[in-house]
Amino acid sequence: MAHDTAPGIPSDRPVPGRRLVLASQSPARLGLLRQAGLAPEVIVSGVDEDAISAPTPSELALRLAEAKAAAVAERVRASRRESGEAGETGEADAGALVVGCDSVLELDGRPLGKPADAEEAIARWKAMRGRAGVLVTGHCVIDTATGRRVSATAATTVRFGEPSDEEIAAYVASGEPLHVAGAFTLDGRSAPFVDGIDGDPGNVIGLSLPLLRRLLAELGVGITELWA
Repeated sequence: MAHDTAPGIPSDRPVPGRRLVLASQSPARLGLLRQAGLAPEVIVSGVDEDAISAPTPSELALRLAEAKAAAVAERVRASRRESGEAGETGEADAGALVVGCDSVLELDGRPLGKPADAEEAIARWKAMRGRAGVLVTGHCVIDTATGRRVSATAATTVRFGEPSDEEIAAYVASGEPLHVAGAFTLDGRSAPFVDGIDGDPGNVIGLSLPLLRRLLAELGVGITELWA
């Protein structure tokens, strides 16, 4: 479900020359956007993910995405104020479109983010193998020109294979699972251990491009307008 804030702010005024900002240090998310013809600027939010909680994995992913987007949007606005760029001409401030995302794997009703260490990653893979989980990614887009914000989640079912204990140990030793939500990714060394998915593969990698297009449309921006 999408959420739209800052009601009453006009959304039909001309806002040319949009700047796209990705509030994430994820190379996978950046890669997905670039493959889609976009050239975002990257600003890491610095949000303490451990300080945010929610009653369900889906709500947690959404709250984290919103927190990251909000933190970066505020920094963008503050930077423009300090540089004197905003509001001097009386025209609409082109501002920026800030995209925040966060992913969690839901397994047995629990949210699983990045494992804390190798031991946890091994235990998690032993619990996941032969089963299915749901990878939920929260998406939030903030238009700093108008203050409007839209957000939603995308969910993809992931069917895990049955890697041996030796394969799990080798994968964890590579270090890759320590840096990704759910301790796996479709575009890396764990790909052979995933039997299949039901839903958007980009969402599992970290960002759903179809959902991003719909959120931008809610803000009156066509994704083709942002092509580099």
